[in-house]
Amino acid sequence: MVQGWPEDVVRGIQSFARSTSKRSLHHVVVDLTQAEVNWPEEAEVLHLAPDVGWASARNAGLRRSAGRVVILVDGSVEATGDVVEPLLEVLEDPRVGIAGTFGIVTDDLHEFHRSEGPEVDAIEGYVMALRRELVEGGLRFDEGFKFYRNADIELSFQIKAMGLRAIVTPTEVVRHEHRMWTNTSEAERTRLSKRNFYRFLDKWRGRTDLLVSRVNR
Repeated sequence: MVQGWPEDVVRGIQSFARSTSKRSLHHVVVDLTQAEVNWPEEAEVLHLAPDVGWASARNAGLRRSAGRVVILVDGSVEATGDVVEPLLEVLEDPRVGIAGTFGIVTDDLHEFHRSEGPEVDAIEGYVMALRRELVEGGLRFDEGFKFYRNADIELSFQIKAMGLRAIVTPTEVVRHEHRMWTNTSEAERTRLSKRNFYRFLDKWRGRTDLLVSRVNR
């Protein structure tokens, strides 16, 4: 998804083309900038209004995606090896609902911290993969999330509430500067992040039964 800095997304698409040889990839780019960009020919670009929120734009991409497995990749991520095959392999397990490179856990739904898993409470949105059947079943990001922070946690909890697992899957990627984060003022980042987190808590407060720390006791 592009809310600025389309060159980052172009870099990511090109990196997957270099590192993925076994699969045919369908790249869907949701562009909110209306800028003239020389997109790679393998990219299908959806142009939406600039004021469309983060989650609504992501959902447009989900609906347009055509693969058996949908992989969502942030523009700050560059593949340095085959990212696709490890994710596909993990998602062959029907007990797994979402997989990705970076995961987080919590003991109380208030404080989250990074975990190497393999089982975690949420997959971070830098790289996250899920089977298309979940999308066909109605899985969507909560469109109340206009800013990106914590929307990945909320989606992960939707999947965990289906009785499925979230699994960290090591992949070869480099994370570059996250432009939306660094180009938003600290005060605005804090305000938007808190608003999103309260939205998450309003829905999932008390669902400690979904946490890895409780399930594995």
